[in-house]
Amino acid sequence: MRPRTTRALVAIVASGLVLGAAGCTGPAQQDSRPTLTKAAGDTVVVAAQQDPAERSIRASRALFATAPGAVVAPAGDADVIRDAASAASRSHVPLLLTTRTTGTRTDSTTDPVARELDRLGATWYQAEGDVRVDTDVRRRSAPEAERAPETTRASRPATVVVADATADAAPVATAEAAGAPVVTMPEGVTDPAAAPDVVTALHDHRDASTLLVGSAFGALPDPQWTVRAAETGFQLPHGGQRPFAGHRYVAMYGAPGAPSLGVLGEQDPAASVARVRQLASSYDGVSDEPVTPAFEVIASVAAGSPGADGDYSNELPVATLEPYVDAAHDAGMPVILDLQPGRTDFLTQAKRYESLLKRPGVWLALDPEWRLAADQVPLEQIGSVEAAEVNAVSSWLAGLVRSEGLPPKALVLHQFRLSMIQHRATLEAHPELDMLIHVDGQGSQPDKQATWKALHVDAPAGVHWGWKNFFDEDTPMLTPEQTMRDVSPTPSLVTYQ
Repeated sequence: MRPRTTRALVAIVASGLVLGAAGCTGPAQQDSRPTLTKAAGDTVVVAAQQDPAERSIRASRALFATAPGAVVAPAGDADVIRDAASAASRSHVPLLLTTRTTGTRTDSTTDPVARELDRLGATWYQAEGDVRVDTDVRRRSAPEAERAPETTRASRPATVVVADATADAAPVATAEAAGAPVVTMPEGVTDPAAAPDVVTALHDHRDASTLLVGSAFGALPDPQWTVRAAETGFQLPHGGQRPFAGHRYVAMYGAPGAPSLGVLGEQDPAASVARVRQLASSYDGVSDEPVTPAFEVIASVAAGSPGADGDYSNELPVATLEPYVDAAHDAGMPVILDLQPGRTDFLTQAKRYESLLKRPGVWLALDPEWRLAADQVPLEQIGSVEAAEVNAVSSWLAGLVRSEGLPPKALVLHQFRLSMIQHRATLEAHPELDMLIHVDGQGSQPDKQATWKALHVDAPAGVHWGWKNFFDEDTPMLTPEQTMRDVSPTPSLVTYQ
């Protein structure tokens, strides 16, 4: 990703603002203009402290390099904070919260508000409500604030502010005072990658730094990567970047030019796009989530002979897969690259397709049925994989997502027997990946349901689930209505073979 330019933006306060003349403990100011914190596109600040007073100071530090003053209000008094927010916005200065009232005493070295006033170089503060600030900075009255003129804000923001749904008013008021755009997370959503409006805002202001405000962001594993990924602007067809947050997929499975391996290989890429769109549309009205068509393309095909490299797997060239990836990309559809590694390991094969996996919307599937031991042959044994090998792939793929600034990817694990993924409980989760177990059983519906239920027992926490419908092998194949009604929990990915 290209480096972000560092920009300094200044919000100008007219010189008629009434300032106190004595007692400034910060550096002497040349004028009454606050300066915003310099923006760097790779700078992400998180204000997720549980204490709202701490969050207000963190927001002030992130948004203001200097300010002639600040508004101070008591934490926990919503009515007073609301009035204080208006005062801060009018004066274009930070709003700081404090837990110190007139009955408490400390000194300027331990009072966090006093320290922040000192950092800002403030010469005054305006108190709203019952607060005490142990500082020599002059306390001014509200009528003085009413005489403060409006300022001219900078044309481009230094920082974009993302507030979770529970964020308090103080950091938001400080952001508005600084002229920073504010976007609020949807109720119940804590991952910016799952919020379409947030992704759009971060993309639109990708030259600015980012401030994440709210206690919900305290659990965000990698804020820097999350923001970098959002800045790309990539979004799934129904919004957001998180593969299985509010999304369901209907995919066709197969290999290019190989009809016997699945319906995807029965037509060219353009015709495949049209066919899977029609297939996905059959779920309209029966799915409780938006349905997106998708491809699952077999990138390496298990073979009955060892081949030149002796691994019993034919790795399709990237050039053979690119027309399907390009057609899907142009149609706004994700692509899942499926690996059938034979006697080699999944990581070795995954790295062969790194150039494709560097693209947003290109995901990865591992098929342990075709992961064979040194003395096994495809179709004579059902393969298996150790969780440690899967973890090596997921760690590598998560690292690729981070290093390239990509949006989250899906990692699909095919399974129809418990033995296919050894020590499954030790599978590792990564914030860059949404892991899905895809249940591939075929045959009668009672047998498929039994497999489905058995694989759910002691499954890793947080995994998503996929279901496969076979046109020829299922007896009978479920209709879209039956798939949504009878398969519980409802699968996030339904594949057709």
